Amino acid sequence: MSTVSQIIGKRLYEAGCRHAFGIPGGEVLSVMRGLDDAGVKFTLVKHENSGGFMAEGVFHRTGAPGVLVATLGPGVANAVNVVANALQDRVPMIFLTGCVDEDEAATYTHQVFDHAALMRPITKASLRMTAGNAEAIMDKALAIAMDDPPGPVHVDVPISVAIAEAAVARGARRVQPAPAVPAHTEQLELARSWLGKAKRPVIIAGVEALHHRAEEQVRALVQKHRIPLITTYKAKGIIDERDDMAVGGMGLSPKADNIVLPLIKEADVVLLLGYDPIEMRVGWRNIWEDGAHVIELSSNRNTHYMHQSAISFVGDIKHGMEVLADGLRTVSEWKGDEVQAIKRALADIYRVDEEWGPGAIVDVARAEMPANTVASVDSGAHRILLSQTWQCYEPRTLMQSSGLCTMGCSLPLGIGAKLAEPDRPVAVFTGDACLEMTLGELATARDAKTPVIVFVFADESLSLIEIKQRGTGQPNLGVDFPGTDFAAVARSMGGLGFDVQDRAGLAQAIRAALAAKTYSIISCRIPRKAYDNRI
Repeated sequence: MSTVSQIIGKRLYEAGCRHAFGIPGGEVLSVMRGLDDAGVKFTLVKHENSGGFMAEGVFHRTGAPGVLVATLGPGVANAVNVVANALQDRVPMIFLTGCVDEDEAATYTHQVFDHAALMRPITKASLRMTAGNAEAIMDKALAIAMDDPPGPVHVDVPISVAIAEAAVARGARRVQPAPAVPAHTEQLELARSWLGKAKRPVIIAGVEALHHRAEEQVRALVQKHRIPLITTYKAKGIIDERDDMAVGGMGLSPKADNIVLPLIKEADVVLLLGYDPIEMRVGWRNIWEDGAHVIELSSNRNTHYMHQSAISFVGDIKHGMEVLADGLRTVSEWKGDEVQAIKRALADIYRVDEEWGPGAIVDVARAEMPANTVASVDSGAHRILLSQTWQCYEPRTLMQSSGLCTMGCSLPLGIGAKLAEPDRPVAVFTGDACLEMTLGELATARDAKTPVIVFVFADESLSLIEIKQRGTGQPNLGVDFPGTDFAAVARSMGGLGFDVQDRAGLAQAIRAALAAKTYSIISCRIPRKAYDNRI
C-alpha cells in the first residue's frame, strides 16, 4: 500500500512534474518525502512567493504544472501574491499545504486559520486531501489546474492524512476531453467569407494560443496569407519576431498604442487567436467600432467585456484555426515594407540605438546573448521598454507577470527556468527596486547552481510610478532611494558582480558571465528619468 504522500508524489511525477519549491515546516515533511521518493526534486527557497515564481519558470520550459509547497499559517499567507499571479497569468500550479487535523483544530489555535477561505478567491479550486480518495483528489487537482483557463489549485493535506495508507481507487483518472472545433454553421461560413475577401486583415494572438500549441497554425496563417501579427507580451515569439509580418508584443505602452491601435481600427478583418485581454491596459478596451468584422477563437466564453466580437468560436485554438483556414487562398494586400515602417516607428520611440541608457542595455544584451536565450523581466518601466524591444525567436522565451504585474518575479522565474533546462542561457532583467525585494534568492541561485545572468536597470527610482506621480502634478514622494552596490552583493553571496556604465563594459561583462559557472549580476547604471517620453 502507498501512503497519501506517496500518491501525491507519484501523480505529480506522472503529470510531468520534476521540481517542487518551498520552505519546510513540520506539517509538510511527509509530503516532501513523498515528492522526493517519486522523483520530484524539492528546492529550498527563501520566500514562498519566490518559490511560486520558480515553479512558474519550470512550467514555461516543461509544460508541466508548477509545484509549490508551504507549511500551515505563515507559509500559506506568504504565497498569496504568487498564487493570485498564477490565476491572473493563466499558470497551472499545484499548491500543496500542510494543516492540522480537524479534531486538533477544534481546540488548538497556534498558526491555525482557514486556508481554504484564504485561497478560494485566488485559486480555481481549494481541495482537502483524504486517505480514501487521494488518487481522485490529485487527478481532480491536476485536471482543474490544466483545464482552460489554466491556473492554481490548492490542496490542503492534514498531518495524519499525509502519512495514512491511501485506499485503492477506481475511476480516479479522467479521460482528456477531445478538442472542440467550430461547427459547420452560418457563422463559420460567414467568418470564412470575411477572411477570403479581406484585403487588410490583422491578427492579434494571445497566451491561449500557446496553451493550445497553435504556433504552427499561427505561423502558417501569417506567412502564407501575409497578415500582420500583433501579440500580447506573453505570446511574444509565437512566431519569430524577426519575421517581416511580426509587429511585436503590445499591452502596456501608450506610446506604442498610438501607432498600433490605428492599424487595428483600420483593418477590414481582425482575427483574435487565443487573445486574453487581461494582459492589456485600459486603452485596449473596445478598440473597434460596433459591427466591425472581428472573428474570435477563444478557449473560454467572453465574460470580461474588454471587447466583443462579431463572431466568436469557443474551443480548441489549434484545431479551430485549421477548420477556419481550411481552403483559404486569399493573400492580403499588405506589403512587408508597410509593416517594417510600423516597426521603425516603434523603434524610434524606444531608441535602442542610443549611446547609453535602458534601450542600449536591451540592444547590447540581445546582441551578446545566444539566440536560444530564455529571458525574464520584472515589473516597472524597464519591463515596458524591454517587452517592446527584446525580440523573441521562440515561444515562451520572455517570462513576466502580465495579468497581475507584480514586482519581484524575474529572478525566481529565471532560476526556475534554468533548473528545468540547464543548457539554456537565462537572462534576468530587473529594476533595482525589484531586485532588492528578492535578494535572498541569490542564495537559492548559488545553492541550486543556476548560473543565471541578472541585468539590473539601476536608476535608484521607481521610475514608472515617478513618471505617473510627476504627470499628475504630485510631489516626489516614496519613489527615489539611495543606490545599492549590487556587484558587491553578488560577490558576497557567491556570484560574480559587474558594475557597468557603457556599451563596451556591458558587452565585456556579458561575455564573462556566459563563461561562469555561478550566477552573475551586471549592474547597469543609468540616470533617473531615463524613461521619459519612451513608454
